[in-house]
Amino acid sequence: MADGKMAEQMGKGAGFIAALDQSGGSTPKALKGYGIEEGAWSNDEEMFGLIHQMRSRIITSPAFTGEKVIGAILFERTMDGQVDGKPTPQALIDKGVVPFIKIDKGLEDEANGVQLMKPMPELDALLARAKGLGVFGTKERSVINLANREGIAAIVKQQFEVAQQVIAGGLIPMIEPEINIKSPERAEADQILLEETLKALDAMPGNDKVMLKLSIPAKPDLFKPLVDHPRVLRVVALSGGFSRAEACTELAKNQGMIASFSRALLSDLRHGMSEAEFDGVLGGAIDEIHQASTVKG
Repeated sequence: MADGKMAEQMGKGAGFIAALDQSGGSTPKALKGYGIEEGAWSNDEEMFGLIHQMRSRIITSPAFTGEKVIGAILFERTMDGQVDGKPTPQALIDKGVVPFIKIDKGLEDEANGVQLMKPMPELDALLARAKGLGVFGTKERSVINLANREGIAAIVKQQFEVAQQVIAGGLIPMIEPEINIKSPERAEADQILLEETLKALDAMPGNDKVMLKLSIPAKPDLFKPLVDHPRVLRVVALSGGFSRAEACTELAKNQGMIASFSRALLSDLRHGMSEAEFDGVLGGAIDEIHQASTVKG
């Protein structure tokens, strides 16, 4: 799948993006949800081996194809690993799924109601390695807890600076300034983020595009100006702690937004399932999220 075809699939494809990018801190929780308790591994290598087995099982499932899952976000170790004897990005491409890589290294402590991304001193090397493996884009997450304009402006500034570095590396950035859906100032934070992001998009040099990964707004269709912006390839939604049913209900209210779910996609999968049972449960989740991403109202 050439870059042009990947860009077309990302911009116009009828489907959603699977987030398979749990990193070191969130891996034990993801494994527990999958039915593997912490005592099942004795070191990080074994832990990452178990999560890679889970991701491989998902990617190789007959339910997981580019017909409905148009993209997938990988953790760095998953990108560097293999699925079915192939580099993971190639295994995705062979199924018609566009590969992305999570590049952020975690969050700074909260200041001005937000958590900025930690420094990424080795980013250029990671981008070069990802590009060589056929990865199309990146994802970088920061968090907004309060409707503090100074803090939100700082997050947007940092995100767009990283985006320019990603673009220079030949990849498409997926900017993720997540708003905490439990914030008492969620609606106000949504509005400030919309305003600051529109300003940053309008100020972008050149003619490159970015993707946006956003919390589903409290007010339906609030982010429609971002969906319609000429510098935005696609706006995708994170589930952010909603159950799959809740996330799908809220997503379906937002024109032009598609899902990029993690927990809401994987929550019912268990290690001990038979292959038929696993594929059936995964297929049901994929169908539900695809419906919310493509049928609005």
